[in-house]
Amino acid sequence: MIKPASPRILLVNDDGIDEPGLILLEKIVRAFSDDIWVVAPDEERSGAGHSISISQPIRARKIDERHFAVKGTPSDCALLGIHEFLPDRKPDIILSGINSGPNLAEDITYSGTASAAMEGALMGIPSVALSQYRSYGMPPRWETSEHYLPGVIAKLLTMTWARGSFVNVNVPNVAPEEVTGVRVTGLGMRPPGSYLPVRRVDERYVPYYWIKIAHLEGGADRGTDLEAIRDNAVSVSALQLDMSNAAMNLQLSEVFNN
Repeated sequence: MIKPASPRILLVNDDGIDEPGLILLEKIVRAFSDDIWVVAPDEERSGAGHSISISQPIRARKIDERHFAVKGTPSDCALLGIHEFLPDRKPDIILSGINSGPNLAEDITYSGTASAAMEGALMGIPSVALSQYRSYGMPPRWETSEHYLPGVIAKLLTMTWARGSFVNVNVPNVAPEEVTGVRVTGLGMRPPGSYLPVRRVDERYVPYYWIKIAHLEGGADRGTDLEAIRDNAVSVSALQLDMSNAAMNLQLSEVFNN
């Protein structure tokens, strides 16, 4: 359980330090604490995954006493916040987001938002990834996050957290009055093929590629985050860093012990 009456909160994101989701998140958590620190990339780092910068230096710009812009990945930001910028003790909780777009199902493996929360979980710090679903080309419905996330965060602050675990929250792409509730979910799995390279040719006839994101329908099995978002519910999922596959390990034991 997070015990301090005014918990120390570290905010991180992958969209960049000036993005409205992060600004809104700081506004939301002011209701819970005045000990808030922001360490975020100086530009968008969506899709950075759980990467850290090991082959180039990480530059950081101090905006004020509690806001830092980092030329690095979201995981770099979490590391710098935990080890470098918070002066006398680690954060009680890390909140990553609010991401402009969903982080559902296999998105977790690519997501810089989720990966900053993973970094906190590795350090034994309660950590939450927060995302506002939107349609590509359309603005996010930030008012829905503003309405529902204070209640979600308040409940998460009362929990006892297992080491190596973090929580992933997705808010649906509807107006606040259209939300059907809050559901505890597991990860869905969309059909393969949501991320595809698209070939282009530049003015010198040299090919280059964009990765097209076109999430395929399917995978919204009962109890999953995909089902919750399909049904216009807020999805709250407990995830863990241990990716061991117990069932397949039994098969491997049979194969290698024969």
